[in-house]
Amino acid sequence: MQLDAQTKDAPAAASAEPEARSDLPLNEDIRLLGRLLGDAVREHEGPEAFERIETIRRLSVAASRNKDQDAAAKLDALLRSLSAKEATAVIRAFSYFSHLANIAEDLHPLKERARALADGGTLDEPSLSRSFAHLRKAAVGPGKIAAALSRGWISPVLTAHPTEVRRRSLLDTERAIFNLLATRETLKGKKERAHNEMLLRARVLQLWQTELLREARLTVRDEIENSLSYYRSTFLREIPRLYAEIEAKLEGLRVPPFLRMGAWVGGDRDGNPNVTAESLVTAMRMQCDTALRYYLLETHELGAELSISRRYGGATKALEDLAARSGDDNPHRDNEPYRRALIGVYSRLAGTLEKLTGGQAVRHALAPGEPYANSWAFLADLVTIDESLRIHHSEVIASQRLEPLIRAVEVFGFHLATLDLRQSSDRHEETIAELLAAARVTEDYAALTEVEKQQLLVRLLSDPRPVRLPERSYSDAAMSELAIFERAIEMRRLYGDEAIRHYIVSHTETVSDLLEVLLLQKECGLMRGTLDPRDSEAVTADLIIVPLFETIGDLRNAAPIMRAFYALPGIQRLVVNSGAQQDIMLGYSDSNKDGGILTSIWELYRASTALAEVFASMPNIAMRLFHGRGGTVGRGGGPSYDAILAQPPGTVNGQIRLTEQGEVIAAKYSNPQIGHLNLELLVAAALEATLLSQNKAPPPEFLEVADELSRAGMAAYRGLVYETEGFVDYFFASTPISEIASLNIGSRPASRKPSRKIEDLRAIPWSFSWAQARVALPGWFGFGSAIAGFLAQDEKARLDLLRRMAKEWPFFRSLLSNIDMILSKTDLEIARHYAELVEDRALAERIFDMIEAEHARSVDALTKISGAKERLADNPALARSIKHRFPYIAPLNYIQAELIRRHRGGMTDPEIREGILMSINGVSAGLRNTG
Repeated sequence: MQLDAQTKDAPAAASAEPEARSDLPLNEDIRLLGRLLGDAVREHEGPEAFERIETIRRLSVAASRNKDQDAAAKLDALLRSLSAKEATAVIRAFSYFSHLANIAEDLHPLKERARALADGGTLDEPSLSRSFAHLRKAAVGPGKIAAALSRGWISPVLTAHPTEVRRRSLLDTERAIFNLLATRETLKGKKERAHNEMLLRARVLQLWQTELLREARLTVRDEIENSLSYYRSTFLREIPRLYAEIEAKLEGLRVPPFLRMGAWVGGDRDGNPNVTAESLVTAMRMQCDTALRYYLLETHELGAELSISRRYGGATKALEDLAARSGDDNPHRDNEPYRRALIGVYSRLAGTLEKLTGGQAVRHALAPGEPYANSWAFLADLVTIDESLRIHHSEVIASQRLEPLIRAVEVFGFHLATLDLRQSSDRHEETIAELLAAARVTEDYAALTEVEKQQLLVRLLSDPRPVRLPERSYSDAAMSELAIFERAIEMRRLYGDEAIRHYIVSHTETVSDLLEVLLLQKECGLMRGTLDPRDSEAVTADLIIVPLFETIGDLRNAAPIMRAFYALPGIQRLVVNSGAQQDIMLGYSDSNKDGGILTSIWELYRASTALAEVFASMPNIAMRLFHGRGGTVGRGGGPSYDAILAQPPGTVNGQIRLTEQGEVIAAKYSNPQIGHLNLELLVAAALEATLLSQNKAPPPEFLEVADELSRAGMAAYRGLVYETEGFVDYFFASTPISEIASLNIGSRPASRKPSRKIEDLRAIPWSFSWAQARVALPGWFGFGSAIAGFLAQDEKARLDLLRRMAKEWPFFRSLLSNIDMILSKTDLEIARHYAELVEDRALAERIFDMIEAEHARSVDALTKISGAKERLADNPALARSIKHRFPYIAPLNYIQAELIRRHRGGMTDPEIREGILMSINGVSAGLRNTG
């Protein structure tokens, strides 16, 4: 394969636009990778297959770029004529080209950034440096920034993703290609560059010869291992480096850990029967193993580096004592106290690994020693070494490897990441009902009113006597739920209190949903004391109960529920005693599926504001919002930096958690450099949102307009999705939802219940399916109708108001930017091919016409507000990227639709099914926004 002729043949003319000139290195990299991929195809598939693929590429470029109808017709006929085997080769070629183009595009901004900084320039783009410049301009000094960070908590939370389509083998190969490509600019002479190209050729060939798909469905253990690979590649090293950069900007002020990692994989049971108490144990053991093995490696390397002699370097008494306790009596190291101390530290770490995970250290200068009681004991030994080095004028040595290791231990401990527990509220209710019936407290707990439930639960929480009967046998379902709490006690004891801290209650709809989890904590030993104010023991709970408000209705009830919860006797006292922290999770996915993009984003904004007001009356409790963002705009996706700055004033306050999912994790964190940049942007945005946006509430008329647009957008969205007869049939027929459900891309079912109702379908495959069909409906539908209705009266004045909102209100600007991006990735010509899969032609035409009309209204609305006739006018780099990659995605879509037609028509060739699933991977890679 080659880059298209327009780019390939473009000379580096002096008259070229600056953007085009800056893209030349990117185009050269893509052209190189495309050529190497083409060579692999020609060599392994034969010249005939290569020419077929090249013909498809040229026709697709002509049809996409030049709107050549003759080329489009030829392309359609050629793709329909392919055999299943031929189609599979084409899919693989275009899919791998998208993967390679992604690598080059990810590397390009890093190269541009490095060039700008190397020339002594500054970056006029989101970055930590720019944020610190903004803070300095606002007279926010290092002391105030350090104080904000000391109270902060910023946590990306890695989750498993039912639509994750990238295999770890491919990620490893792609990471190697990235690194080889990154070094090309530093190479001198033809010989070095030829050697580099040979290495690249081998890796591209390896990519071509690697299976795109998994042969078996992922297990929970597979998902845990996949998530841990990002710690090894990125987080364990890059987070300490980021702390060092921040402290350098703070003029040496040291800040306590505020940036920490969270995890769901192994603890998220909502709708996933494969996650059990044993999964929880497995996840924590594997997380601990990852952390300890990193510490062992770094300690070994540190011991090799610290060959400091007592005669020339000196050591404190504490360091000498640590060396003496090491058990190392090798005479060759008798005068090397640092090395002896580290051998002892390594020995104790090896013993800790053996105790906590059953694993064995790779190296053994000494036998595994006494295990560390906790990560603080290990940290204390490292600090002893650090202090001795600094006292004896060896700060430069300490800062190279020891200081990052110390910071890693502070951040990751022995647990690596805080593992959240999550379950649906109805499962808790079932468990409580069974406990109470067995204890003869009430025969039918579920039949009680909400007020009666609250009164009963508060009474039980104020009584030290348990309701769980030790001799009673309960159902497997109840025992499964209770086992989670019991294992949580064990995991916290082994790995530290931060190992498990949050319990997320999905589908929180009432106050009793929260009280039920608190009672389960009490019954299993995670709560001490009672809510009764007469109880002499201070009441505490180990796990923060985190309500998850998901649907539009739930979001509207969020503030009233939390206000009522904290009004109950003893609750405030309990939370204050337990850490004075209340996490609240906001769900982007289901709220979008429920009410559409406008209403989802607006109700999230309103809920955040209302919750901040609730906790403003409780200054002794800190509120931390947890944003359940997905990959697509329809699921809260889009740039995290912009999303954080778009939060309502007063809702961040240095405290934010947000989910990172599936292919978004791979895109952001599989490469250390890109991962570092993304982590940097999280911190930068949180600092700006905390220290620069406190008093910038939007004017009332902005809020009124947003409310009006939300109502209209929701009416349009629900009118199509929930009120149009036949829509469900259209969705299941015109998207690859059925095929996605069979793809081996996650351990979680695609639907919560065995039904075809949109309400029961998980929001992730819902968005994923529309993205594959190039409609991306959840990301924009309803916007056009809302704007058109708003402008129907006094268009000039109202349009001026919308433009002012876009200019002055980060929330509205971010919303428009995300809709602009997702509309730029829709393609209704391709979507029409998917609509042809609907057998009821009248139904297909009726609903497609509705989608097409709303798309036109949405594009027109964006054009009017922005004044730009082309999409992504404010993001030319992304616009050019999309323009260049669309011709490489289109053949994948056309072939996918054709193979789906054959598969549903009864053709049983296994290559057809394989081709469909591979095309899903390729389209996902090309669009870079899936589920």
